[in-house]
Amino acid sequence: MKVTFPHMGHIWLCVKTMLEYLGVDLVIPPPSSKRTLALGVRYGPEFACLPLKLNLGNFIEASALGADTILMAGGCGPCRFGYYAQVEHAILQDLGYRYELVVLEPPERHVGQLLSRIKVITGNNSWRQVYRGVKLGYQKIRAVDELEMAIHRLRPRETIPGSADRAFLEALREIERASDLAELAVAQRQVKEILKSVPTEERDVLRIGIVGEIFTLLEPFANLDIERRLGRMGVEVDRSIYLSEWVNDHMLFGLIKGLRSRRDACRAALPYLRHFVGGHGQETVGSTILYARAGYDGVIQLLPFTCMPEIVAQSILPVVSADLDIPVLTLTFDEQTGEAGVVTRLEAFVDLLERRRRGRGRVRQEGTESKRGLRVTKA
Repeated sequence: MKVTFPHMGHIWLCVKTMLEYLGVDLVIPPPSSKRTLALGVRYGPEFACLPLKLNLGNFIEASALGADTILMAGGCGPCRFGYYAQVEHAILQDLGYRYELVVLEPPERHVGQLLSRIKVITGNNSWRQVYRGVKLGYQKIRAVDELEMAIHRLRPRETIPGSADRAFLEALREIERASDLAELAVAQRQVKEILKSVPTEERDVLRIGIVGEIFTLLEPFANLDIERRLGRMGVEVDRSIYLSEWVNDHMLFGLIKGLRSRRDACRAALPYLRHFVGGHGQETVGSTILYARAGYDGVIQLLPFTCMPEIVAQSILPVVSADLDIPVLTLTFDEQTGEAGVVTRLEAFVDLLERRRRGRGRVRQEGTESKRGLRVTKA
């Protein structure tokens, strides 16, 4: 059995760590690329969303490397993601690929089934060994999330262009090489030193929150590497979902304290959206509200074309934007999305936020001068 799985951000590092720790033969697909997307578009349904097409391309490419078993997450509710594993498997069978399919359904509804599916993959390993492997994998992905958060702060403040990205790759390799928790602790100390080596200067930068569908948020190829682009435009970003937070909410029942929870976002969304609409639609609305309360300059919503939960959220966000006085930009992605068009919209949005901030600063200055009894002449 050679297990493969789809790419979604740095989830490959977490899954690789867990399965290698348990002695499972693993095939990591090549990073998602134009070829991956072309394969998914050729064989996938036309109106399926971008994640399905990229997943399908991942599996076709992994088959050429010897993979014969697919490990895939499941889902429930209105979002079509719950059907994707079965749809992708059926397409692959029609194409002549002989994959076995193992779907890990959300544990809050299928605990027994989840455990039985885990044993299919982990074989004769004891539950204690499985726990240790999962713990190591989770700690690694938490370390990667913290690294990403640090890079988001460094990119708009670096004095040598590209130094933050080079530090990120070096730090990521340190985390990947750790084979147990002790080595991971050493790697995290080395990561701190690597980050300290990035030359920066203190700047008052724009802050933008990124919300939306989880795959499009986490996978740089799917969103045209929007976080890096914004960082190089001088913007500090924060996204509403990090993988370790998602795992804590949906797989660990919120046992790890001190992390953001989807419950906070859903609670914030209640005045505008009172029920679950599938995917991360409710969290998108609530996270936008939380970013507005935290003083962010703007919010960008990312979604794959035809994503129903995010379309629901998109229809509500203009009201949230007007009520809370925070600009919101929505970007939709599919195989037709052009890089130049996305960059142009990002540049225009950042320019709008900069002008807005300067305007607010001028108003505050004029208000202060008025309070001092000075005559203010407005242009």
